[in-house]
Amino acid sequence: MSRTPATTTEQAAPPPGGWRRFIMAAYGPPLLSSIGYGAVTPLVVLSARDLGASVALSALIGGLTGISTMLGDLPASWVATKLGEKRAIIAACCWDFCWLSVAFLARDLAVLSLAVFCFGLSGAVFGLARQTFVTESTPIALRARALSSLGGTQRVGYFIGPLAGSAIVATYGLSPAYAFAAIMSLFAAGVTFALPDLPADVAARRTAGEGPKLWPVLRSHAQVYAVLGSGILGLSLVRAVRQTILPLWCEQMNMSDATTSLIFSLSMGVDMSLFFLGGFIMDRFGREWVALPSLVVLGIGLASLALAHHVGWVVLVAMVLGLGNGIGSGIVMTLGSDASPDIGRTQFLGGWRMMGDAGSALGPVALSGLTLLAGLAGATAILGGFACVCAAWLRHGITWSRAHPPERTPAVD
Repeated sequence: MSRTPATTTEQAAPPPGGWRRFIMAAYGPPLLSSIGYGAVTPLVVLSARDLGASVALSALIGGLTGISTMLGDLPASWVATKLGEKRAIIAACCWDFCWLSVAFLARDLAVLSLAVFCFGLSGAVFGLARQTFVTESTPIALRARALSSLGGTQRVGYFIGPLAGSAIVATYGLSPAYAFAAIMSLFAAGVTFALPDLPADVAARRTAGEGPKLWPVLRSHAQVYAVLGSGILGLSLVRAVRQTILPLWCEQMNMSDATTSLIFSLSMGVDMSLFFLGGFIMDRFGREWVALPSLVVLGIGLASLALAHHVGWVVLVAMVLGLGNGIGSGIVMTLGSDASPDIGRTQFLGGWRMMGDAGSALGPVALSGLTLLAGLAGATAILGGFACVCAAWLRHGITWSRAHPPERTPAVD
């Protein structure tokens, strides 16, 4: 599983419909959707505050999207199996449009909270269907590059989105940004109509008999989740902490909001520039050559933040964190796709994505608890050490998974 060179004509064959059509279909919708999400994600907390929420309640409302995405990962596998990847993505985009429109019209906290929770559910369907489609459609020798490019496309969207959102808010106010995001979701649905169908042999496998059931697939791969998936949970936790701890450290140093935003943008700029390099390294040398450096660099960056007491040093650490996160673009999806069986892949990936999203949801909680116990500087040092421990465990998980290739037979009741 660590190296997957192209050794056959089948592996080297282009995806159905050709490369140009595949690139537009695979990366167009997530780019458009993530631009919309990027525009409104930083604004949810501000919208809640405008509607009278306390700081704590605003933070909770802002976290509802991540919580609902995690809760939606397993049901998303059922939706994607029943509808197929193409129709599932279109349905998710239309669902997004509806609930982003509700957020645009929201005039009380209950309606805003419901809208934020619901468009997180569509994110679970969209993400799973897109990952499954790319996994099924690309040669295995190019899998890491294809999936890291998918992650990179979303990073580009999250970089462009806040810039667009900022311009809209400055000109028209908060609510119109949700309308912009809703329109981007509609565009994403339209582009998805260009998706090529999955190969005929894939469709035949999925329609054979009644198909695999969710819980038998999860049970039959419990050891994969325990060994390799737990490492992914730790990686996702560290990544989520990085997004939260940097602005908190800037605030503790009494930096202005503009300076904090600029530093975060610089970190994101480094992050989004490295995705293809990470995919190339994974395909050429093996998955561990990206997974381990990513976690170690993130750990060094987090631990070093406690020593950064000047804006220049904070900028340097922020770029180190961007480097660590960017080089690992697509690693979670790639390892999940490598470990997934041919039959029951969508169900397996639903459980896999739930573990990653659980780590993302636990990150802010872990940071909050450690800050209460050891202060923000102590929390950065502890989390930096935790990242290095995760690197060692993930290395073990990758080695173990190489010796236990995915099953090629369906799970049964």
